[in-house]
Amino acid sequence: MENRLLELRRLASRAENRRTETGIPRVAMVKGEIPEHRLATVYEPMINLVLAGSKTMTIGDRTLRYDPATYFVMSVDLPAVGTVSASDDGDPYLAVSLSLEPAILAALLADLPKHGRLHAANTGFSVAPVSDDLLDAWVRMMRLTERPEEIALFAPLYEREILLRVLQGPLGSMLRDIATPETPFAGIDLAIRWIRENFARPLRVETLADMAALSVSAFHRHFKAVTAFSPLQYHKHVRLLHARSLLISGEGNATTIAFRVGYESPNQFSREYARQFGRPPSLDARVLRG
Repeated sequence: MENRLLELRRLASRAENRRTETGIPRVAMVKGEIPEHRLATVYEPMINLVLAGSKTMTIGDRTLRYDPATYFVMSVDLPAVGTVSASDDGDPYLAVSLSLEPAILAALLADLPKHGRLHAANTGFSVAPVSDDLLDAWVRMMRLTERPEEIALFAPLYEREILLRVLQGPLGSMLRDIATPETPFAGIDLAIRWIRENFARPLRVETLADMAALSVSAFHRHFKAVTAFSPLQYHKHVRLLHARSLLISGEGNATTIAFRVGYESPNQFSREYARQFGRPPSLDARVLRG
């Protein structure tokens, strides 16, 4: 396993301290220190494999840590705060990721033998040790960065292999949920996508529960289990993260952005923003831009 990790570190060594495209569809890499505000964002469904250093991810009231030779699966869009650290030997944080595409997962599942009724995952995110087979698949995928003329031919095959190895592992049910419309997860995912697209609108939990075809109490229970947030907490976090990105990019002052993301009271916006990020909106934007 160590030799495979060393090869992956070499292949990913040209990554920058931000999401760096590899030229392979849906595959990215990142290296080194990353500004805190870039790690506080809404993460999309993905598989993330740590090659060096470590990362902690806080989602709601849960914090997970993952180290080299562990991988992180996120099956829904989730607002999270991350921090990365170098290894004890001083090697910078290094990771590769694969964004998850439901259509590809559905096609893969259709080709696999049926194993009776599958149980839904209890959460939308988790971490597990990487297996030798999964690591082998990642090595084959990343070798394509040195053979770009082979990407179109082999990348779809290696992507399916990576997905298959995850499906066979302890987090496989999380991938099945993405491509299985009959589970409560599918209703929660639909509600999450509605919030992401309509975060500036008022939130009515009853409407989201109807959308998910669940009772209000069942919707709350499943939503919290999948995301570690209540629906209202999730809605607020998405609003505040979007407001922060607008402030940092200079697309308005705190008052105009408060209204833009759906707040009716700029004072309430400032209070909730400071509680979330530790500084009032305008000061936070000046510090981060500086």
